[in-house]
Amino acid sequence: MDRADDAVPISELLDERKHLLDVAYWMLGSGGAAENVIDEAYRQWYELSDAERARIDSPRSWLAKVAGGICLARLALPDRETGGADGGGAPGERSPLEEEISEVLLSALDSLTPTERAAFVLNDVFGMAPDAVADVVGQPEPEVAELTDRARDSLRARSARPTTAAEHDAVARRIRRACATEDEALLTSLMAPDVTAFFDGGGKIRALIKPVHGSEQVARSLLGLLDGRSRTTLRAQSVNGRTGLVVRHDQQVVAVIGLDIADHRVVQIWVVLNPDKLRSWNQPNTAHP
Repeated sequence: MDRADDAVPISELLDERKHLLDVAYWMLGSGGAAENVIDEAYRQWYELSDAERARIDSPRSWLAKVAGGICLARLALPDRETGGADGGGAPGERSPLEEEISEVLLSALDSLTPTERAAFVLNDVFGMAPDAVADVVGQPEPEVAELTDRARDSLRARSARPTTAAEHDAVARRIRRACATEDEALLTSLMAPDVTAFFDGGGKIRALIKPVHGSEQVARSLLGLLDGRSRTTLRAQSVNGRTGLVVRHDQQVVAVIGLDIADHRVVQIWVVLNPDKLRSWNQPNTAHP
């Protein structure tokens, strides 16, 4: 039986529901479908006995895992509709999240397999713990990591339009210069209006959890990340075969920034801050050109 001192502040309850709706929307790309999923997740919560609910340390995490599982099952349906958000509200209305996420990105997510999409969204977009992602996807953690990597590679390939190595290098070096001089106007001008930046902290560093969208917001997030660089250097060098940015603090690589460039503008940014993934960059005998 719930007790009076178990009451949760309304603001926390509303934040919880918004978080769950965000997860479901990223997974399914539809506001109406997201609402249905979250209603089902809460229905399953209230079907638990009092004793079962009492044993759940984090209801929010439990609900996120349940919602993720429901979404994954729906993604696997052969007749699932893809693309285009339906909003789920009054005609012509769009939620803030639907305004934030471009149709281009939703279409790209639709190109992934259900398990790739689930792994990518839960890991890269919402920073869910690896074991929790593995529970939702139903595969061991190493395989979930492979799924996430494949999803990233697929999104990169889909976003890329023909750009020569020289053109890519020129834009990347202008990005480095804009960051080094803290020129927000120049940095913004070098990005596509619907650019998206992903930050991979791997739960090992307090990085941004959700992706950042839009040229102005991405420019500010990068400049904020690189603020206070008295002992930090930023170099343009090869990252995944094309020019990217490598950030060092006291000679230690602390971030690697990959850039996807099309039509002379950045369309996606991948900021790796996870110390585990940067270990090879800090090996004395490992050469990164």
